[in-house]
Amino acid sequence: MIDEGRAARAVYDAVADTTRRGLLDPLAQSGDLPPDALVALLPMGRTTVSRHLTLLKGAGLVKGRKVGRETRCRVDAYPLSEVQGYVCYDEQHWTRPVDHLRYLLKEAEA
Repeated sequence: MIDEGRAARAVYDAVADTTRRGLLDPLAQSGDLPPDALVALLPMGRTTVSRHLTLLKGAGLVKGRKVGRETRCRVDAYPLSEVQGYVCYDEQHWTRPVDHLRYLLKEAEA
């Protein structure tokens, strides 16, 4: 149970950062890329890309595989399912009261 909590926390921390989300987009679109390709695509240096990829790998959101001397990275979106579940719950939790407030405001204007 504790390990599950740490894993979930790592995923939330990973996607909370806009730079890391920016790394996930090209990886998700391409299938897999070497870190040098990410450096060429994004306005950041090799050290920054490496640091963020390490955190994404630690959260289980990026997997690396060796192809010859090159490491290629790809997205593993499965860990995001918990985040999606929470966001969907949260959206439902807030949508109903906001819709009701909108209705009351329209009634008050009429």
